[in-house]
Amino acid sequence: MVNKIFLISLGMLLSTFPFSIAHGQQAQPNFIVIMADDLGYGDLGIYGSSLIKTPNLDRMSLEGVRLDSFYSSANVCTAARGGLLTGRYPIRLDLVNDVARPTNEIHLADDEITLAEALKPLGYETAIFGKWHLGSRLEWSPSRSGFDEFFGLLHSNDMTPLELYRDEQMIEDPVNQNTLTQRYTREAIRFIEENQDDPFFLYMPHTFPHVPLYVSNEFSGQSDAGLYGDVVETIDWSVGEILKTLEELGLDENTLVLFTSDNGPWFEGSAGPYRDRKGSSWEGGQRVPFIAKWTDKIPGGLVSDEPAMNIDIFPTLVKLAGGNLPQDRDIDGLDIMPMLLGEADSPHEALYLFDRDRIAGVRSGHWKLVVETHYRAAVPSFDNPQSYYGPDGLLFDVAKDPSETYSYTREFPEVVERMREHLKNGQEELNSTVLPNMWNRPD
Repeated sequence: MVNKIFLISLGMLLSTFPFSIAHGQQAQPNFIVIMADDLGYGDLGIYGSSLIKTPNLDRMSLEGVRLDSFYSSANVCTAARGGLLTGRYPIRLDLVNDVARPTNEIHLADDEITLAEALKPLGYETAIFGKWHLGSRLEWSPSRSGFDEFFGLLHSNDMTPLELYRDEQMIEDPVNQNTLTQRYTREAIRFIEENQDDPFFLYMPHTFPHVPLYVSNEFSGQSDAGLYGDVVETIDWSVGEILKTLEELGLDENTLVLFTSDNGPWFEGSAGPYRDRKGSSWEGGQRVPFIAKWTDKIPGGLVSDEPAMNIDIFPTLVKLAGGNLPQDRDIDGLDIMPMLLGEADSPHEALYLFDRDRIAGVRSGHWKLVVETHYRAAVPSFDNPQSYYGPDGLLFDVAKDPSETYSYTREFPEVVERMREHLKNGQEELNSTVLPNMWNRPD
């Protein structure tokens, strides 16, 4: 671990200017990244929910910026978390075949550089309170990946054994899940208070609303959306408590707070106007909420439909902290701070949406090309001559047809050609496999 941190220091501390000089600030900014688990795009008031009350997240959006075309880097938990913390497509991390479980060997490789490890040499205190899900053994715990503090679960709450850890010590078994969100919040507030004089990175990957759902008596029965709504409203309360703490300590003007979800909703929850749910590469599987708030830095009330992805969080925060990106590996994410300030369009020419190790869709501008999906027990391809739909895929204009209902492959051949060039480049660069012809046209 010492050697790993030393190498990161050499690779990342060679900034042209420290943050205070380059950005005119008195200190490096603090970062708080809050991520819900299986929260749908349509589960927040600001995104159209009428049954779930989320006043704190709605306020956060009105005082900051909301991205309406923000994607997770995967349609399931583990891969999405790897993408967020490393700035790399999960296919590069070998995290695409399944999620991490106590019964398998899947974990984030030791030589990957997490956001915590990138910020530590720049003077940041780091903590994770919530669900790790990048390895179910202590040797793969967050404490080995740059986090000074860990309070939470190693994996999803539907897996056994389920144990609560503080750093690498198991402190509760069985876990009282009813109060997990409140306990994560208390830890977060303590961490902020203790580190208010130093730059800090706080990562809060919530356990919920992943199933099974649990809620404390305080929030039980409060939502018009049943137990699921109670759970989401508890997370909204948590966000409110954190924002209030920042304001009371006078840290809100120097703290960038981000909120998102790891993928779309499972069997409960709303994907809003988008097609399908978690596990798919349709919009409902990977388009997720994203809200950013930074008092007096990000203008309030901004809304952008420019595409971005959770892999962009890594390079954005590292640059804001005054660091340089690692030069010994590909970082797929790009700095989206100009987007968050309303000063620029998306820096991405194309974003890739995966189903395991295959690129299932490509988003570029307001266009999306879909080349495969799930149907019953099969994975039909729209990317070969035997397909019902021909060899070119399905082309959607997700600006005017967000539910991906009608394909324009025939009408815009020049767009199809451009999108397929992006697809080919992505498959070659990322070593993505191509789906075999599993669904032939009948005789």
